[in-house]
Amino acid sequence: MLAAASNVRKDVAMTRLTLPEARRIALATQGFGRPRPKSVGTRQLRTLVRQLGQFQIDSVNVMARAHYLPAFSRLGAYDTSLLDGLAGAAPRALFEYWGHAASFMDVDLQPSLRFKMADSHLWGGVESINQDRPQFVDEVLSRVAARPRGVTARDLDGGEVRTRDSWGWNWSGTKTALEWLFHAGKITVVRRNSSFERVYAVPEKVLPASVLSAPTPSVDQAHQVLAARALAALGVADVRTVADYFRVGQGATRTALAALVAEGHAEQVEVGESSGWYLWRDAAKPRRITANALLSPFDNLLFERRRLEDLFGFRYRIEIYVPQAQRQYGYYVYPFLMDEAFAARVDLKADRPTGRLLVQAAWLEPTHEARASEVAERLARAVNELAAWQGLKDIQVMPRGDLSGRLSGAVDS
Repeated sequence: MLAAASNVRKDVAMTRLTLPEARRIALATQGFGRPRPKSVGTRQLRTLVRQLGQFQIDSVNVMARAHYLPAFSRLGAYDTSLLDGLAGAAPRALFEYWGHAASFMDVDLQPSLRFKMADSHLWGGVESINQDRPQFVDEVLSRVAARPRGVTARDLDGGEVRTRDSWGWNWSGTKTALEWLFHAGKITVVRRNSSFERVYAVPEKVLPASVLSAPTPSVDQAHQVLAARALAALGVADVRTVADYFRVGQGATRTALAALVAEGHAEQVEVGESSGWYLWRDAAKPRRITANALLSPFDNLLFERRRLEDLFGFRYRIEIYVPQAQRQYGYYVYPFLMDEAFAARVDLKADRPTGRLLVQAAWLEPTHEARASEVAERLARAVNELAAWQGLKDIQVMPRGDLSGRLSGAVDS
């Protein structure tokens, strides 16, 4: 059930969206429902960068790196080296920083993230190294600056012994200093290497001159920019969801949204029987969404799980860290979006030595029991497209999940 907010003015008649209307707005704003281009080039990827603002990064590589999947889900098969180029070569459209999590972010957002870079409230040892060993941190910065083509933590470690006396990453002092400098914006990431390690350099060697020279907005102005970009990417959302998109405070986000409403960029609306939602002024309001897409566990549409349940009635949790015997659906589960609803979910793995895509489990959503055969056929098409994009020649469906039998038949037909 949608929870009503308590801070809504009762004397103002609000626009009311039905749940289906809100779902369609959310999907269209996220880039679903449009005809896929015949070919995907840099122009289409740059448009998507501007639309979504960020692609979340994750170290798990069961099928494909998480940041590659949002473009595939919306645009179809594409050459991932094009996205690498947007993040790793001039003129850059993306740079790495902390957005919703570690993310490749629209480089134009960098000025509005500088207040985060100035925030000293970091987790444990990362903040303490700057307090306890400032000269060492300065030395690490100097060593990075001396390597304009970029340097990894391993390059600088010099065999430094890492502590093993606590839970966590057990970073070396050099790696910890690099992470503090990265958070503070004193260094940034040139690229990820073949081991997916960050390659660091000073911002002057990475970011466009137009970004580096852009004035730093006030904190309030920065929050307005981030709230506007988040709501423009979400279409319709509550304060919690807008704040969560770039992981900023709800209080500042509420103030920023009020300013956007006052300026006519957004409107406060009701969704179903719930108030406290905001609608982006330019959000498309389609009458129908046609989609057939597998979504990565870290897809932008899935960021805020409660909104996902509110709008779509779809409860989704990542079970990577759940012991295998306790997992309900699987290790790395992709929701399947069929038109305006989530119809199934599949646990996928690329078995690259054998060239197979493994469907380790396939589950039908209870809302689609009457359409199980159609779901299996359309899911099979999406799985085949994913396998082809990843260069996998065969698909094997394991006998786990209530949709596995139908999906196996549809894949083989």
